[in-house]
Amino acid sequence: MRTDLTEITVVGADRTGIVAGVTGLLFERGVNIEDIEQTVRDGVFRMTLHCDTEPVESRDALRDALAETGDELGVDIRTRFPDERDEGIAVLVTKEDHCLRALCEADLSADVRVVVGNHAGLESVAEEYGVPFYDVGDGSGVPDEDRLLDLLDEYDVDLVVLARYMRILSPDVVFRYPGRIVNVHPSLLPAFPGAQAYRQAVEAGVRVAGVTAHYVTTDLDQGPILTQRAFDVPPDATVEDVKARGQPLEAEALVTAVRAHLAGDVTVQRGSVQVTGDHQFGMPAVAADANPERPVDVEPVDD
Repeated sequence: MRTDLTEITVVGADRTGIVAGVTGLLFERGVNIEDIEQTVRDGVFRMTLHCDTEPVESRDALRDALAETGDELGVDIRTRFPDERDEGIAVLVTKEDHCLRALCEADLSADVRVVVGNHAGLESVAEEYGVPFYDVGDGSGVPDEDRLLDLLDEYDVDLVVLARYMRILSPDVVFRYPGRIVNVHPSLLPAFPGAQAYRQAVEAGVRVAGVTAHYVTTDLDQGPILTQRAFDVPPDATVEDVKARGQPLEAEALVTAVRAHLAGDVTVQRGSVQVTGDHQFGMPAVAADANPERPVDVEPVDD
């Protein structure tokens, strides 16, 4: 999507009249809608519009009018003008620290502004890197997503990174950050989605396993793929052996995906990521060079 367009995101309980109310207001203000996408999941409505707001005389007036319309419709309307996209990062964690450390140590074009966990165990790691930490989980790790959303607003977060965050985000969160939540999963998706991916790989007897960094959607582990890494699985490998091989690649793939996103080198078209720029999105060159070149099918010669 073009970066010179204003993004308007509408999220709330599904009901009639939302689309008409928002688009009607934009029409009255002379705003041209260049792209619109809407969906409903678990009773939550989401609409994302990309608009040319150049004719608008007052941004504040437009933002206030949209907020007022949102109040009338019972939805949350957020407006991001092109020059307001401050790429602050929030990292969501549970108990594993390897991806968090990699992100905090990486040379990124944006700052990790806050770390949010559903357990308190990684607070000391965040403090080690001078990043504020908040535990929004209850005793069993169930997160308070209202508190999470408040923190994302408070720290003016533009990109949310799931660094082995072992909870499924609800549509109420995912819909507010379309194309701006990146996750790393310990398998070569679409193989072995869901929990215990390394165990699934061992039990399936795979000889090559891997990891995937992808955008998050409301469909579990089915979002557009950004980067992948692969590794050999010895015949006698245990789950812990596979995990030890995979964790460094999880961190590497996640950092690469975040860098590509921040650089604006990825776009999503029909659910697939189109990539540019100098990033390793798949296997390294040495692995590609090891692939045999022959034999290949030969086109039959017409008599």
